[in-house]
Amino acid sequence: MKIRNTENKKMFQVSTLQALALGYSRAVITVGELIKHGDIGLGTFEDVNGEMIMLEGKCYRADENGHVTEADPAIGVPFSSVTVFGEDYSCELGSVENIDKLKELLDLRIEEDFGLNSMHIVRIDGHFRRVCARSETGYRAHHVTLKESLSMTQKDFFFDDTAGTLVCVYYPDYMDGINAAGWHLHFVSADRSSGGHVFDIDMESGTARFDKITSIEITLPSEPAFDTYALKNASKDEIKSVEQNS
Repeated sequence: MKIRNTENKKMFQVSTLQALALGYSRAVITVGELIKHGDIGLGTFEDVNGEMIMLEGKCYRADENGHVTEADPAIGVPFSSVTVFGEDYSCELGSVENIDKLKELLDLRIEEDFGLNSMHIVRIDGHFRRVCARSETGYRAHHVTLKESLSMTQKDFFFDDTAGTLVCVYYPDYMDGINAAGWHLHFVSADRSSGGHVFDIDMESGTARFDKITSIEITLPSEPAFDTYALKNASKDEIKSVEQNS
């Protein structure tokens, strides 16, 4: 159902994915500062210590076992994308057997709305036969790539027969490196007890709410150490493998 919201909306981003991929995982702002800029989104925490799911103005942290707690406002944030959610339109989704099918469906919806060159946040509330996810503990080192640190700290887990919410963030191809091109999904259960970075799903049904974003504000790290990272050297293949858990 179309509910067209015509106001201009902004994505607020902390640092860049290139920086995180190359190992810049120091705090740029705090969780308390981040929630002033949005009520929905995703990201990670200082030293890549867990996966972030922001929903309805609350910031949640999924630990290495998929257990979710509300994040302390004082915790540092090295990377995140959030916005103030303003629903453009919604639609009902039927059975979707894997994440690739879901991404294809979401691509089709935003293409129909002439949105492939814009940013989007989509909230999907549904029931899932299975959610395949991961998270990690912190790794305090610098100039150690994200892929290397995750290889030492990441754990995979599965949630079966569960209700919850997918927070889906889309960046267009030409913004690859600033963030992950395409769709990036995090999950939190309806009771806010479990969640993580999603690499596959089997969804029974759900309601998708779309928000098209037309501008972006990026806050970069201010400390001199940030300038020691050659961001253009970030490996797109490594970023893709981390995103897809391959």
